[in-house]
Amino acid sequence: MMKGFNIQQMMKQAQQMQKKMEETQDELKNIQITSESGGGVVSVVFNGKNEFISIKIKPEAINPDNPENVDADTVEMLEDLIAGALKDANKKVAEMAEAKMGSITGGMNIPGLF
Repeated sequence: MMKGFNIQQMMKQAQQMQKKMEETQDELKNIQITSESGGGVVSVVFNGKNEFISIKIKPEAINPDNPENVDADTVEMLEDLIAGALKDANKKVAEMAEAKMGSITGGMNIPGLF
């Protein structure tokens, strides 16, 4: 046996590291990052885990010459359509990443990898 090797100490450190990784994942999920384009006519919000949260579109983005002619229902429908596509893409990317990582880890769930 190796001198100074302590399996209990190593397990304790691994548990502490796992707890810290889970806490960090929770923190990242609660962080919101907003990005704008077109001088603020389109804005999107993602969390710190790169998951799409929401999109906002101003009428000027749809009809720059007559934004007052764009009704709120049209804007909301467009936001919903784009949000649905982005959420579906996020889900597909997460599933693909999980499958690829699962093939490496042999199906073991290692918190913080995806």
